[in-house]
Amino acid sequence: MTAENSPAPLISVVVPVHDEAGAAVPLAREIAAAFAGRSYEMIFVDDASKDATLAELRAAMAELPALRVLAHGTNAGQSRAVRTGVLAARAPVVVTMDGDGQNPPADAPRLVDALLAAPADVGLVGGRRAKRQDSQAKRQASIWANRIRRRLLGDDADDTGCGLKAFRRDVFLRLPYFDHIHRYLPALMIREGFRNQYLDVDHRHREVGRSKYTNWGRLRASFSDLLGVMWLKTRSRRPGAISEF
Repeated sequence: MTAENSPAPLISVVVPVHDEAGAAVPLAREIAAAFAGRSYEMIFVDDASKDATLAELRAAMAELPALRVLAHGTNAGQSRAVRTGVLAARAPVVVTMDGDGQNPPADAPRLVDALLAAPADVGLVGGRRAKRQDSQAKRQASIWANRIRRRLLGDDADDTGCGLKAFRRDVFLRLPYFDHIHRYLPALMIREGFRNQYLDVDHRHREVGRSKYTNWGRLRASFSDLLGVMWLKTRSRRPGAISEF
C-alpha cells in the first residue's frame, strides 16, 4: 500500500538531510523505535546530497514501511527541505529534527503529546537542549544569538537552533516562507497569534559526518534575516475573533 492510498497518519516526522551517509538510516531506525505503536510516517528529504545518503535511504524503505524519501534536484537548504517535507506530510502534527542524529528521537513523542494536550492556540512545542553537546565556541555564539534575537523580536525561545520541534501543520503553512525560516518559527507563530511551549530535550555528539554550518556563516545570514522578520512583525494586523453568519 502506497502513502497516497493508505490511511492518513496522526504524526509526520520530517527530517532534512544533506551528505549524512552512515547517519540517516540509523536515525530512521531510531525514529521507528520511538514511534512504534503510534500512527506516524517519517519523511526524509534529501537536499541534493553528493554522497550515498539518498541511496542508503532508498534501500532502507524495504526495512522501514513508514519511511518516505523525497529528494531535491538542486541543493536548496535546510528550510526548503523542511518545507518540502511539511508540504508532503499527510498528518496534522509535524515533528522536525536534524538529520545529523544529535536530536535523540526518543524525546520526540513527548513534544507531540504536549502539543496534542495543549489548547488550540498553542501552535508549536519546541525542544530546548538542556545539555548541548557542541563546542564551547558554538555554544557561546548560540547564547549571544538567542539573546539578540529575543531582544529584537520579542519572542519567548531560549534555543531556536534546536531542530526538534512539534507543530500544527496548518499553522506552519500560514507562515510566510523564506530561507532560514526554521530559526524563526517561535517569533512567526506569535506573529500569527499562536503561543509556544518548550520542553527540555537531550542532545548528543555527532557520530558521523561534520557540521554544514559555521558561526561566521550563521552570523552573515542572521543580520538580513532579523531585519526581515522585524519588518514582517510591523506588517502584521490581527482581525480578532472571526465570526461566520
